[in-house]
Amino acid sequence: MKSYIFLILTVIFFASCEDVVEVELPENDTRLIVNGVIRVNENEEYLPIEIVVSESSSFFEENTVATIKSAIIFYGTPREDAPEILEGGGVSNLAEVEPGSGKWVPDPSFDSDQRIRVDNIDEGDVFQLIITTDDEQYLATTTYVKSVPIDSLEQGEETLFSGDETEVIVAFTDRAGSDDFYLLDLDFGEFLVTEDEFYQGQTFVFSYFYDNELELNTSSVVDVSLIGVDESFYNYMNQIIVQSGGDQGPFQTPAATVRGNIINITGIDNDENVDNVNNTDNYALGYFAIVEEYKDSITITENETN
Repeated sequence: MKSYIFLILTVIFFASCEDVVEVELPENDTRLIVNGVIRVNENEEYLPIEIVVSESSSFFEENTVATIKSAIIFYGTPREDAPEILEGGGVSNLAEVEPGSGKWVPDPSFDSDQRIRVDNIDEGDVFQLIITTDDEQYLATTTYVKSVPIDSLEQGEETLFSGDETEVIVAFTDRAGSDDFYLLDLDFGEFLVTEDEFYQGQTFVFSYFYDNELELNTSSVVDVSLIGVDESFYNYMNQIIVQSGGDQGPFQTPAATVRGNIINITGIDNDENVDNVNNTDNYALGYFAIVEEYKDSITITENETN
């Protein structure tokens, strides 16, 4: 692909001239992008399943909605002698209820209810998402991870460098006896990840500072979510946050160099070796995860705002 950039050079006492510079831009292979992070509130009746699919585009172009043939979620408990076989669970057939939206939800026109009840899942259950296009098939496997409630969320009075930041203090108590990983959604497209290596089974308290570019003001409401994740999702989000600079939502346009858990299984004839198709670079972007979320909100008050 070629793009033409016109440089206008103006010189005093001389006529303006116009140069044409050819810039060779690399051709990008179109990739499927999957936003498949399902945040579970165990007080609700059903999982809020919505899988959003799009396609990556070339430079200077917006991503487009992807056209796929089907999307299916299988779930259950892995059998001990054959972990790839899920028992005691079920299946959820998805459909694009609004054609052209790229949003796939449990098919309401199916003979039976395709929604997944929260009461039917347990921590450690395995979920498999299979997406089929006209030419290819993709698979993502994830495990349901639980979180812990937010103990407290309050506004502090400290600042960092400019003096204009707003401090919010978050506290939660980690579970004892397990290695836990967390993703914090701090609103405004701000995310953090943390693991309990140094506070296992203890209460963890930390401050997060919002800068003035977020336009926090009197009566601004800040929503904070504490999400339980596994180590793979933790590593993925850590890379996304680093590459995005921590200032944008990581599920809008995934960084091209960050590979998630969605693999291309087209032509695979050996379930134990997913790389035997001689096309290991053909994979989708994005992530599929089923994770528990606890939320809390705080209103920034005028007498505390810096």
